Amino acid sequence: MSEGVEWAAHVCLLLDWLDDGRPVSTARLAAAYDLPAPYLNKQLQALVKAGVATSTAGARGGFRLARPLEKITLMDVVTAIEGPDPAFQCTEIRQRGLGATTPASMFDSPCQINTAFRRAETAWRRALADQTLADIRDQVARAAPDLPERYRARV
Repeated sequence: MSEGVEWAAHVCLLLDWLDDGRPVSTARLAAAYDLPAPYLNKQLQALVKAGVATSTAGARGGFRLARPLEKITLMDVVTAIEGPDPAFQCTEIRQRGLGATTPASMFDSPCQINTAFRRAETAWRRALADQTLADIRDQVARAAPDLPERYRARV
């Protein structure tokens, strides 16, 4: 998973904390985490395309959340940044080399490695889909209650 997923999740929290009805610029968001603005902008555009954020063009433009954190799952963020394709891509190497002379009927079912990775990925995706960014926000509030206010004062 790329660092863009981490960046996008943190920025979603920050957008929630900074929400005063006005969009937040990429430069302001990037400065908050000392990130390169052009690369962060790519993550922000992916969030917009996925319906997690909205963007407003112009000098006073920027980004806002498209919906409340209660309606944004961690899987929404992963899918926005990484895309919907499975992480594990089976290339059927079992049919090459030693397997090249094996009867084709032996390959009618997915191999056990593919099956194990798919099962694990399904569990991982379910766990991410079951947790919202509001859950994360609430955990942060319990661990560091003053953090949102500190960010608002500095960003």
